[in-house]
Amino acid sequence: MDLQRDFAGQTLVVDVTVSGYQIRLINARNEFRPTPAISFILNMDPLLFDGGGDEPRTRIRSIWEAFTQGSQVRMELGVYPFSNFHAWAEDRFGVNWQLMLSNPAGDQRPLVIPQFLFTGPVAQAQQAIELYTGLLPDSGTGMVTPHPDEANGIMFAEFKRAGQRFSGMGGGTAHDFTFSPGLSLEVSCADQEEIDRLWEVLSSAPEAAQCGRVLDRYGVSWQIVPQNMGELMHRPGAFARTLDMKKFIFV
Repeated sequence: MDLQRDFAGQTLVVDVTVSGYQIRLINARNEFRPTPAISFILNMDPLLFDGGGDEPRTRIRSIWEAFTQGSQVRMELGVYPFSNFHAWAEDRFGVNWQLMLSNPAGDQRPLVIPQFLFTGPVAQAQQAIELYTGLLPDSGTGMVTPHPDEANGIMFAEFKRAGQRFSGMGGGTAHDFTFSPGLSLEVSCADQEEIDRLWEVLSSAPEAAQCGRVLDRYGVSWQIVPQNMGELMHRPGAFARTLDMKKFIFV
């Protein structure tokens, strides 16, 4: 692919796992750099630590020290109205991370939660969450905090899609960034019918689609792929065919 031509002979894709959460890293050109519109919240829930006490805070400080080397600090480590211990930094690779001490009295949250930050003059967070939670089973909306100064706006919301936890915020016009194809969310589909259905709903810019990636109406990039992608790619000529595909079609 042209976006990876400069990396010929080098490692192009690396899969990593963070506490069971799968992340795929891909080398590409600078126009695919992520933005703060999608960040990863690392929840340090005291219930996850046998020792309890100050161990969650100690873990946050340790991770924060690693993240802030050559990074851009967006929110300093400290106490905020929504968390007794929180920080936000963009690491030296351009990925944004939020470290948060969870409230042990609330529901236990997974360690990693992706967060969407919807920016712009029109409040979009509520509509986007309704779209995302209506596509797959085991989905729904949890806590929603309305924005006090923005009509139909959301200050913070939690939702679940296909059993996975997410959160969303409305950022208004205070930020000069929006979503980027540098960070996309992958959906593993059971069959071609599900690929077709999700593609039909999510695709809003057909000219931007490539190799299973679709851009939705809010600017978020999604990878719509079959669950058995690895197996399918072992078919003769499969890789060459996918380079010419927008929506993946396997028959």
